[in-house]
Amino acid sequence: MDRAAIVHQNFLDRVQGGDLPKGTAVQTDLPTAKLVEIFRSQVLSRQLDRTSRAMQKAGQGFYTIGSSGHEGMAAVAEALRPTDMAFLHYRDAAFQIQRSQQVPGQNIAWDMLLSFAASSDDPTSGGRHKVLGSKALNIPPQTSTIASHLPKAVGAAYSLGLARRHTPEHRCLPKDAIIMASFGDASANHSTAQGAFNTACWTSFQSVPMPMLFVCEDNGIGISTPTPDGWIAASFAARPGMKYFSCNGLDLCESHRVASEAAAYVRKHRKPAFLHISTVRLYGHAGSDVEATYRATKAIVADEANDPLLHSVRLLIEAGALSAAQAIEIYNETGERCTRVVAQAVKRPHLKTGVDVAASLIPPKRNCAPTNGPSAAVRKAVFGSDMRAMKEPQPMLRLLNWALTDLMLEHGEIAIMGEDVGRKGGVYGVTQKLKKRFGADRVIDTLLDEQSILGLAIGMAHNGFIPMPEIQFLAYLHNAEDQIRGEAATLSFFSNGQYTNPMVLRIAGLGYQRGFGGHFHNDNSLAVLRDIPGVIIACPSNGADAACMLRECVRLAREEQRVVVFVEPIALYPMRDLHTAGDGGWMQTYPSPDKRIGLGQVGVSGRGTDLAIVSYANGYYLSLQAARVLKAKGVKVRVIDMRWIAPLPVEELLKQTKTCGAVLIVDECRETGSQSEGLMALFTENNRENIARYTAEDCFIATGPAYGATLPSVDGITKAALDVLEGGK
Repeated sequence: MDRAAIVHQNFLDRVQGGDLPKGTAVQTDLPTAKLVEIFRSQVLSRQLDRTSRAMQKAGQGFYTIGSSGHEGMAAVAEALRPTDMAFLHYRDAAFQIQRSQQVPGQNIAWDMLLSFAASSDDPTSGGRHKVLGSKALNIPPQTSTIASHLPKAVGAAYSLGLARRHTPEHRCLPKDAIIMASFGDASANHSTAQGAFNTACWTSFQSVPMPMLFVCEDNGIGISTPTPDGWIAASFAARPGMKYFSCNGLDLCESHRVASEAAAYVRKHRKPAFLHISTVRLYGHAGSDVEATYRATKAIVADEANDPLLHSVRLLIEAGALSAAQAIEIYNETGERCTRVVAQAVKRPHLKTGVDVAASLIPPKRNCAPTNGPSAAVRKAVFGSDMRAMKEPQPMLRLLNWALTDLMLEHGEIAIMGEDVGRKGGVYGVTQKLKKRFGADRVIDTLLDEQSILGLAIGMAHNGFIPMPEIQFLAYLHNAEDQIRGEAATLSFFSNGQYTNPMVLRIAGLGYQRGFGGHFHNDNSLAVLRDIPGVIIACPSNGADAACMLRECVRLAREEQRVVVFVEPIALYPMRDLHTAGDGGWMQTYPSPDKRIGLGQVGVSGRGTDLAIVSYANGYYLSLQAARVLKAKGVKVRVIDMRWIAPLPVEELLKQTKTCGAVLIVDECRETGSQSEGLMALFTENNRENIARYTAEDCFIATGPAYGATLPSVDGITKAALDVLEGGK
């Protein structure tokens, strides 16, 4: 007999025999009807776990990490409001079930069993994953097993205070809401979780509103690794800026009472709290987990003897809410109901094609109020003397600064966040004056933690803001890339387009910085971003394009709810000249605020038909220099600026290279994993024969005089161009 069957039979035998675990006397102000309602939610959670295991054995279900032992979370749900957004631990079925009792019109057993069956009728993910979550219940779905949802929960909590001062058009959370995020004791040790706790405390310590309730469900073990006794309490009981609460999760009355106190504290003081709820884990980690191979039978049996359902029956009998016979009746009837419902759920349709699966990858467009932008008078007052400078050619960094200013004037829901973006105005000055112009709550100097920067952005987007987080250098993204890959990019996919987190992530990057930085400030690989489904990547080469593309990126985020990465080539920030010193050939005047460069539009210089050079950013800049050399040699060249790294502007690239005898791809990123691989495949699959690529070497970038030794050069581009032309003869 497996452990699930043992726990099931133990419940029936012990309740019928009156052999209930001892515990504290009932202390609650909940009416008996509410106690029974919470118990029913706990029982449904348990029976759904049993049903999911039966479904898997029958080949009808696909996920068996259950919530058994964590049924006390039903009481936590009752202590909160359905308007409090909840980012849930994967063992929180009982929480979701009890919350469904707070929202009319729910059929929670049916909905959850559709999810277990991976049916396309599943109202949460549309059959893409078994996830807890519900739009109606204000529970964004996620699949986090390492508490990677905590940074965005902190971001959502910050958004509540900001929305009181700057209400976004698409705000979805009320002013008095709080944010709840739950997780396991093992996950509390993960660096992502620790960063979220630290950020919440750091923010609260400065008296900035942070209405965040962390709920740690401590069952004492992470898969097979025990959590040291007392570790969670010792780690969190005295964190600065965050109040600690603890309760026995086996006692639904105590859990409700303490959770209510914690929620009231957070709601009143707008400060974070940590609720430490002790639980047990029944059935092992998942259906495939044989717990007896790594854990003593004595410990397993002890947890089973502390079954929270047994504790709940004792409490309800003591409160006069029901009898033992009635508890068994509820338990059996609920099991029978699950059996009836699942028989229908497994017959519902499933996703069948790749098109079906990918349908929610791109978020739905949303209606936005029209805007004509700021008036001339407002712009003059904000820009001041910069208005005169706009009439003269300027380098990229200044045009980007003006574009950000115009965008923030036009869209009050835009907020910028990152290290040094406010007081300092960014390492390179791109965000100078913005804090003075728009205030510290819209230009946010964050602590030094990229995971928290991106989490702040994701969470704020949940409440209607258009975040523009800045990662100071491309190499720093790797500290936090899962916040894009595992969280931001997957939200629309796993919620069937019901939840979105639009943003424009600005990253300063790529190579060619003279005398500064080495690898950590000159990272020339975008591979970690290119393969994330649904993410748009923009990369301008000059100031005018940068301003126009940034406006398009904001439009894509605001109107189409997209996650956009805007890569800014550092070496081109201050660039003034193109061919000779003092020629000013790389500066442009500021484009009028209504000008945009649409997604997929490429830039073209020249009309030559001998050779097309395809590049972007620094590569485009150098290719224009090489084109001048090639022209002197009689080669008719056109140089194409891709502008958009993902999705590739396929149609435009094929159109612009169609009449050219040869194509040379110049890619400043490393040979392995670079854009050139996709471009070579594109042209090959479209029957182009005379193509070649010239890339950076598979090497890190050095500091000092050798900064460009591994990168494409004008001479190298010229040689590669002549070679591909020679090969086509």
